[in-house]
Amino acid sequence: MTDHAYDLAALREATDRLLSATEKLDDAALAEPSRLPGWSRGHVVAHLSRNADALANVLRGRPMYADSETRDRDIERDAPRPQAEQLADLAASADRFLAAAAVPADWSRTVELRNGVTDAASRVPFRRRGEVELHHVDLGVGYELEDLPDEFTAREIDFLAERFTGHPAVAPSGLADHTGRTWTTGGGAEGGSVVVRGTASDLLGWLSGRRDGSALAVEGGALPALPPL
Repeated sequence: MTDHAYDLAALREATDRLLSATEKLDDAALAEPSRLPGWSRGHVVAHLSRNADALANVLRGRPMYADSETRDRDIERDAPRPQAEQLADLAASADRFLAAAAVPADWSRTVELRNGVTDAASRVPFRRRGEVELHHVDLGVGYELEDLPDEFTAREIDFLAERFTGHPAVAPSGLADHTGRTWTTGGGAEGGSVVVRGTASDLLGWLSGRRDGSALAVEGGALPALPPL
């Protein structure tokens, strides 16, 4: 089973980095575009706050969000708030998630996320860590994929490669980084298999939709087009 205690400790560190970065932004900087199309930095921070509460709901056995419309409406509502309100909400919601995770529970139980997706409760802290780390990068404030802890990058590649495994739109693909680590993904689309090579950061950027894959080397065919996450 995933070591949720380790992931909770790592999440605290990632959250501290995110809070420190957000603290340095003023109202004008939060209103500027993030690296996510159509979202300001304020949208990213608002999403992170609401995601913390949503994943706390998951740990408590409640629906993650009331519905997708409520999720989107809450982000739009909270995005333009002043920096002080955004920062306070980000910190308080992070604390609420950690409080929910501190309640004694069966971490091997199955929980339900969005759109009927299920997972082990023990993986929820890592899912939250992924939100914090990758959206920190999305803020465009100098924290890059290359700055992510190597252990996190490898595990997030694991997570995303698993997510695309068997996908009907993705050809069979082997992934390899410069250290010799390998992964497999795709397999649901017709055609021969390809091997995609590059740095772990570039592989993660491609899998997560944050880089176009132009820095990757592909053997056996073209770089597979990945569907949106």
